[in-house]
Amino acid sequence: MVIGVPKEIKSHENRVALLPGGVMKMKRNGHDVLIEKGAGINSGFPDEKYEEAGASIVDDVDNLWEQSEMIMKVKEPIEVEYDRMQEGQIIFTYFHFAASQTLTEAVVDSGCIAIAYETVEKADGSLPLLVPMSEVAGRMASQEGAKYLEKSQGGRGILLGGIPGVKPANVMVIGGGIVGVNAAKIAAGMGANTTIMDIDMQRLRYLDDVMSDNVDTMFSSQANIKSLLPNTDMIIGAVLKPGAKAPHLVTREMLGDMQKGAVLVDVAIDQGGCFETSKPTTHEDPIYEVDDIVHYCVTNMPGAVPYTSTLGLTNVTLSYAVNIANKGWKQALQDDSELQKGLNIANGQIVYRDVADAFDMPHTDISEVV
Repeated sequence: MVIGVPKEIKSHENRVALLPGGVMKMKRNGHDVLIEKGAGINSGFPDEKYEEAGASIVDDVDNLWEQSEMIMKVKEPIEVEYDRMQEGQIIFTYFHFAASQTLTEAVVDSGCIAIAYETVEKADGSLPLLVPMSEVAGRMASQEGAKYLEKSQGGRGILLGGIPGVKPANVMVIGGGIVGVNAAKIAAGMGANTTIMDIDMQRLRYLDDVMSDNVDTMFSSQANIKSLLPNTDMIIGAVLKPGAKAPHLVTREMLGDMQKGAVLVDVAIDQGGCFETSKPTTHEDPIYEVDDIVHYCVTNMPGAVPYTSTLGLTNVTLSYAVNIANKGWKQALQDDSELQKGLNIANGQIVYRDVADAFDMPHTDISEVV
């Protein structure tokens, strides 16, 4: 199979989908790899390393897409890439379809095979290809939020950890999964009084046992969220419904209960955001204000730390990609129930129900295409 790795072109997206070591593994399995010129530079991997591993460096990205039977990316295709997608071509990347009807329709129209990192799911419900980026985004959420609490950035002017004689900031983390736990660890580690919320009492009992003394747990309900708002300096939205649109847990009306200059960090923005006032932002223009509340809603947070993020991502994606290349997408999905759950759209048909439901579009049972 011919595998193509284009350079990521989303704003300030510096990750790359395949490392030179991954190229070597693909080559050992009999596959050809095309790397767009400069695709790995911002992650610390120059073209020369890819050539040494056996890849062909391609200057013309359109040519790369045309030749490739499988495209490996990090982020979802953006508008300029829609016409490059081909019928029957496998695209293996993060898609987050439920956040964009435009992207969903473009992929349906293309007839390509869209296998999404974020919905590959193990039998225990864990999401192995989402975990490392959730770890990165959760940890970044607290450090980015701390920065935007600075007065010069529009925030309240509060040091997250306080100092002797001055209380630290109060941080609310909504969601006790991978993102939330990592966000709470960093916030608490910086000294903030941190409350982590979830709807799973078993999860809350576990977190209550393992988190530090400055982390409290609370059942997640709108009433409980609202009760904390007047004294909360930063909220980190970390809820996830795999493949589905995130629920709005903080409404615009609720912003009126918060203090001017408080910060919202919406890590769920890839799935539409969990604050009513959230809208996607970029590393180039990361924040905006609504009712004097600072919103940070960058859709590709891990792209700011590409070396760490690329290594973490490719550690978990490579084995699945090799499996697809070795067997073809249908056989690979038939043999691997985890990977099968990654299939969202195939041959113009939406096979992941939450994506179809998000836009009231037709759903096809996956058994009809695999």
